[in-house]
Amino acid sequence: MTDAVRVREMTEADCEAVAEVRVRGWRFAYDGLLPAWYLKAMSVEADAETRRRHFARDAARHVNLVAERAGEVVGWACYGPYRTGQGGTGGQGTTGEGELYALYARPDQVATGVGRALMTEVVARAAADGYPVLRLWVLRDNTRARRFYERAGFVPDGLEEPWHVAGVTLSEVRCTRRPAA
Repeated sequence: MTDAVRVREMTEADCEAVAEVRVRGWRFAYDGLLPAWYLKAMSVEADAETRRRHFARDAARHVNLVAERAGEVVGWACYGPYRTGQGGTGGQGTTGEGELYALYARPDQVATGVGRALMTEVVARAAADGYPVLRLWVLRDNTRARRFYERAGFVPDGLEEPWHVAGVTLSEVRCTRRPAA
């Protein structure tokens, strides 16, 4: 890929493109980890509506970034305050720490610098936002994602939680990075 990756803040107009990235990203990242019927049933249209609701409701608390290449959205990341509770999903905590909620690239953009550009921007912004620690949850068996996060300085911190989805239970591992590192 010769076109440079540009990272910018997401706008409401990006919700459809982000939904496309997210659905395609899930189908790629979780193939063999989640039931095929569940991944196939994911809808870009339904996810776009969910993105619009989240964007409107959480814009003040969460930072949504998109990666563009040649003017086309090819990646998305979202971070904000660390969520406390099981698997980080129990609501907004008061720890003062940050959490990377999501980072996806279109499957045809994996290993082209899109994820790296998003991660670099997330880490820089999280540090500027004053988060002393940035955490994330990743499926234990998602080796591709775990390698990516480890190269970005995230290390497992010993916490592991079950994640229940589509009638299966998977293990999520919490990883931690100090933004200034």
